[in-house]
Amino acid sequence: MDRGHESQQIPGRLLLMTARKVCFVITNRASYGRVKSVLLALQGHPNVELITIAAGALLLGRYGEAVDYIKKDGIDVRATIKMVVEGEDPLSMAKSTGLCLLELPTIFDQFRPDIVVTAADRYETLATAIAATYMNIPLGHVLAGEVSGSIDNSVRHAITKMAHLHFAPTKLSAERIIRMGEDPQTVFFTGCPSIDLLTAIDFGTRETLCNDFGNVVDPRKPLIVFMQHPVTTEYEQSNWQIKESLKALKELCIQTIAVYPNVDAGADLIIKGIRQMDAEAWPFMRWYKHLPLETFYRLMRHCDAFVGNSSAGLREGAYLGTPVVNIGTRQDGRERGSNVIDVPYDSIRIKDAILSQLEHGRYPQDLRYGDGKAGERIASILANNDIPKVKRMTY
Repeated sequence: MDRGHESQQIPGRLLLMTARKVCFVITNRASYGRVKSVLLALQGHPNVELITIAAGALLLGRYGEAVDYIKKDGIDVRATIKMVVEGEDPLSMAKSTGLCLLELPTIFDQFRPDIVVTAADRYETLATAIAATYMNIPLGHVLAGEVSGSIDNSVRHAITKMAHLHFAPTKLSAERIIRMGEDPQTVFFTGCPSIDLLTAIDFGTRETLCNDFGNVVDPRKPLIVFMQHPVTTEYEQSNWQIKESLKALKELCIQTIAVYPNVDAGADLIIKGIRQMDAEAWPFMRWYKHLPLETFYRLMRHCDAFVGNSSAGLREGAYLGTPVVNIGTRQDGRERGSNVIDVPYDSIRIKDAILSQLEHGRYPQDLRYGDGKAGERIASILANNDIPKVKRMTY
């Protein structure tokens, strides 16, 4: 495939084969975690010119400007896109999707990638897929074929029908993609790249982790990690939903590290609920806009319960054996291990589930989401495999 490449000059010799241009669009802290190991495996690869685009919440101060952590990891961010419309409601999400779709074609036209890669199921992910599709650029999709609640499920499967290479985190998700009519030769069961990060981390001890948080965390006492995102199809209930969860935590009065929600519709209602409950003033709870991935995973490894509705509880939590209390419908249908207790937005049920997990303790490791080599597998495919031609519908 020729997309306007030029031979690269290296002192003393000429590269006869031009590097394949592989472009990743990353839009928030979670999506970075899902592809970090792939980026690191591709960075400096002799057959690849890696083009990393940062957009969305990664660039927002109120969400911790997580793009700085990408740069600290040695990833060269080639371009940025400011595309988040204020409001955190369905209207602003739709407009943000449109703005992302408006800006991305210019970036793609500038860099002329051979393949664009996107991850998971967010609204920015859909914009990336549409832009690549209409510009006749092949598309790779990481974390394809899963099932979950909310609009994410529809977005994920829509991207599957546009994608040319499908990287599935589990065997079941790979089988699901094939049942959707995709060519089995383009479907790869790679595992989830975020599991790779867990295999490379020095988790240290609970004491060293607590030292990282100063006097906030006492290693001798139980520790909860709390992260609750809005459900876009239930965004109007976000304020009530966060209050039910916080009510349970307040009654337990157990030391808690809490992370702010992502930028989806309903996020402002969650933050409003936090302030209305005066949760930030509770002496046993500390809130963070953003945590480095390694710190976040150390917390997951050493905490006594992971509470909320993040997919990290189901994916990374399974590998780590972390006791998880999953609240609400956001993860409906997603594969999970025995470490997860599902509860509705009911403070009594949430409280009882947390107490049950504290009593149970850690669970055996579950490898359903991979063995820690997903990034290597995906990088190898992107660097060496033939890229399928742009899709043409056949009936």
